[in-house]
Formats: sequence, structure tokens, C-alpha cells
Amino acid sequence: MNLALVHALERATLNALPSPRVLFDGPFVVRSFLGGTGRANAACSLDPAPDRELAARVARVAAHYRRLGVTPRFRSAPLDPPGLEALLRADGWAEADESHVTHGRVEALTDPAIRFLTAPDATWFDVLSTVEYQSAARRAEKQEAVPLFAIPAVWLVLEEEGQAAAAMSATCDGRFTGIFDLAVRPEFRRRGLAQRMIRAAAAWGEGLGAEACFAQVAITNTASVTLQAGLGLTEAYRYRYFVLR
Repeated sequence: MNLALVHALERATLNALPSPRVLFDGPFVVRSFLGGTGRANAACSLDPAPDRELAARVARVAAHYRRLGVTPRFRSAPLDPPGLEALLRADGWAEADESHVTHGRVEALTDPAIRFLTAPDATWFDVLSTVEYQSAARRAEKQEAVPLFAIPAVWLVLEEEGQAAAAMSATCDGRFTGIFDLAVRPEFRRRGLAQRMIRAAAAWGEGLGAEACFAQVAITNTASVTLQAGLGLTEAYRYRYFVLR
């Protein structure tokens, strides 16, 4: 495994999903928002070196989240200090939601049918709601994150047959274009719209200097995994969440 690439993609992920409350404890970045998305409300490590204070840090992270009224959550990836998973399991943290992080070069193509927005609007959310349950917290985080971005970000809507048929968001962080929130209305699936969206995002990112794309998708979402592989995105590593109820 290329740990340098993992480190770069983990940092790009943090930049692509801003959170207003951030603290650092040793190798861990501890983030919290409104309790909606896992990635904006989890602690993750950026250094896989041994950590003598690991048990104390885990306890502090749990207490921090409890104090904020947010479910304690770790995002476990290849940059974890040794022993983190065993410690979490022993302390009663439950594993949830394993995902791929994929990475690679995508053929970039502009598409006149795609609108690029500076913020998600009602139409964008309407399309997203056809594939993802939008709790009040998740929707609020997506809206409130817009002014928090320190890197370029864009929200895409593809018009087909006079309707908003697909939606997506993208970020550009140096050499990486991040692909997020890809959704295609059920009646428009299997027409290649998802591929068009990703290629258009790649073109947008290339215009800002990006060289490759990355995405994150649940292991169980075989359709998305197959789609990404067909476009040149292959697995770089995996991550899981551990939560404490």
C-alpha cells in the first residue's frame, strides 16, 4: 500500500468535507458538525506511528463528543496508530460502514447539459434525495458547509429531457478532484449520466490544475464500484467507522 498516497487522499478528504469544530489530539484530527455525515463528525489519524497515549486519547475523544451532544465516532483507515482497532473493540465501540477510497485518472469531457452551481439549491437536493436519505442534520450540514470551504467546490446538475436528472458535488484540492454526492434519478439510470457527471467534474478540476480524481463509496454499493472502475478509479485503501452508543 502506498502510504504517501493514503496520507494525501486523507488530507484531501478533510479539506473536501469542512467541519466548523476541529481539534487535534496527538495524531488525531477530531471534527464535529451537526451530527449528520460521518466524515464531518469523526476522529481520524494522520500518523500511523505507535502512540503511547492512545488509550487516554480515545477516552478524551469520546468525552469530547459526549460534551457536544454528538455520537462518538472514529474513522479507521491505514494511518491508524497500531492497536487502535483492538482498543476500540475492547471498549465497546461498534464497527459500521466500510468504504473504498478510489483514485485514478479520468478522461475529462465538458458537457453543455450540466450546470455548475456555487451552492446546492432545491433542485440539487431534490435529485440527491432519490438515492440518499436526507435527515435534517445531513441537509443542514451540506448547506452550512458552503461558506466553510477553503478550496474550490462546485455542485453539478445534469438536465435531461427538460428535467434535473442527475446531481453531484466536486472539490479541487491541488492535484485531486474529489467526487461526492453522485445521484441519478431512477427513471434516468443506465443511460450513462453518472459517467458524464464524473467526466465533467474531471474537466472542471483539470481547469484548476488537478491531475486525478478520487471518490469514496460503500463496499456494498457494487454498482458505484463498477462505475468508478470503468472510468479508471481503482481502490487505494478502505476505511471503517467505529461508534460508541
